[in-house]
Amino acid sequence: MNELKIYCEDYNFLDLAAAFGGEVKSDCTLSAEIIFTDEEGIRALNERTRSIDAVTDVLSYPTFDNDPQSTIIAAEHPYDRDDDGNVFLGSIVICKKRAEEQAAEYGHSVEREINYLAAHGICHLLGYDHMTDEDKPVMRAAEERVLAKINLTR
Repeated sequence: MNELKIYCEDYNFLDLAAAFGGEVKSDCTLSAEIIFTDEEGIRALNERTRSIDAVTDVLSYPTFDNDPQSTIIAAEHPYDRDDDGNVFLGSIVICKKRAEEQAAEYGHSVEREINYLAAHGICHLLGYDHMTDEDKPVMRAAEERVLAKINLTR
């Protein structure tokens, strides 16, 4: 991958973006946006987009379907571009309060939890999933590989 740019007004994800180097093949710069919200905001979004009336920690909205083993070719995504011309993978919404609660519950830093949720969301944007017994360990391994690169292991 050439580069991953993460757009976020509330948090610096430069290290996480760099850590995704080598995790996906592409011939272009990729981008994603991360937005923070409160419990009511994520509950409403979860209800509206997934028909689940509950607070959750992170939601991901990919721009296009992707196979994490495939190469993302810019020419195949002429309409999936951000304002800078990068191939836009999609949007991630994180509930900051849930991240803080989970960090306390799991006994690690809020920084680690926020980066984990962001990595989890980016993995979804790249086509990873965790709904089957076969997919879950593959996605978890990708998340942990990325976090290890920035020294945010469990």
